[in-house]
Amino acid sequence: MIWEELKDTLITVDLEAESYEEVMEQLGGILIREGYCKESYVNALITREKEFPTGLDVDGVGVAIPHTDVSHVNKAGIAIGVLKKPVTFVQMGSDDENVEVGLVFMLAVVNPNEHIDQLQRIIAIIQDKEVLSKIQKVKDTKQIIELIKEKEKTL
Repeated sequence: MIWEELKDTLITVDLEAESYEEVMEQLGGILIREGYCKESYVNALITREKEFPTGLDVDGVGVAIPHTDVSHVNKAGIAIGVLKKPVTFVQMGSDDENVEVGLVFMLAVVNPNEHIDQLQRIIAIIQDKEVLSKIQKVKDTKQIIELIKEKEKTL
């Protein structure tokens, strides 16, 4: 379950950024400081995002799920950023369609076979627009974990 992997120290509300690169630097920086990722992680994320965009439009709510190669990761984790104001990401599966993202699930993946399962579970959670809306409004990181836990119980 996703909620079991979440740590409130890896969740940031009211994240202020002007670009997806700044989002990567801030959230990726947390994963590096907390020991989840190597110093190379942020640059690898930005490089991968340019080649394989991770923005998703979920019924008008922009979500991104950036991740990168396992060689930049020490241990598995998920950082969540609730942005103060949306930033532009490119839509997953496109080269030029933009999506304004307000919520980021950043994955630190150690087993490439497991990340598909993680992505599918995150997508199952974010397909619920009501849950997305609540996550974006909550200012307490522990409440975000609870919202995700409650949603996962219904899956």
